[in-house]
Amino acid sequence: MVCQLITAHRPARVTSRPRSAKPPVAQAALGVCVIVTDAEGRVLLGLHRSGVWECPGGKVDSGESIEETAIRELREETSLSARTKDVEVIALLLDEVGGTNRATAVAVVTAHEGAPLPVEPELVSRWQWARTDALPGPLFVPSAQGLRAWRPELPIDHPPAYTYRVARQGD
Repeated sequence: MVCQLITAHRPARVTSRPRSAKPPVAQAALGVCVIVTDAEGRVLLGLHRSGVWECPGGKVDSGESIEETAIRELREETSLSARTKDVEVIALLLDEVGGTNRATAVAVVTAHEGAPLPVEPELVSRWQWARTDALPGPLFVPSAQGLRAWRPELPIDHPPAYTYRVARQGD
């Protein structure tokens, strides 16, 4: 009798399923702006072939977390290596480009190994450490927005973006 009462009081498990077998039409692009600093507090920026300076980063691949994307893009673009436990996602930025919603996660890498190299020289000709009080310009828009989300006091102009702060787990 006691076993039946315990069983009777357990809540039923709720399942989930999609509303349709077809995936939704894409309405947004999700990318990551990776902010990397050195021991002197300088930030890593690359000179893109288009003439803008940018932070490492790129789009999130299917099945990949933001932290995994940050690590992969950092390695693919600069040869620097880091661990996902050394990535802190600090903000999500929303803006619009050409009718497409753009979401950019701002990820700060707190520890890394190696020296930055232009792994994709056809895209970024060089990487350099820049002091935050002497940033080169012009900056790629998502990088400018990401740097301001990281350090709001930086004198960087950029198109508006909605900024959502991300709290660390346990905060």
